[in-house]
Amino acid sequence: MKFVQGIKADVTADIVYMMCPMHLLKLDDLIKQIETGQVLEILTDYDGALEDIPAWCEKTGNEFLGIEETEDYYKFYIKKTSS
Repeated sequence: MKFVQGIKADVTADIVYMMCPMHLLKLDDLIKQIETGQVLEILTDYDGALEDIPAWCEKTGNEFLGIEETEDYYKFYIKKTSS
């Protein structure tokens, strides 16, 4: 897992307390709405996202920049690199 700090996101989605598969559905929806090169930040407390989001990035051709962990949730950073 790649841990990062201080990444500036262009768009943030707070899906803390939402159950699976909301993290992937929201990610898929939002990535379509942003421009190539922009960074999407997903806030979630779902542990399954630790595997799911990097795998989704690999599958879709978008760049997984890393994760930041807080006391209550994770922050995932995804850079849109494909249309």
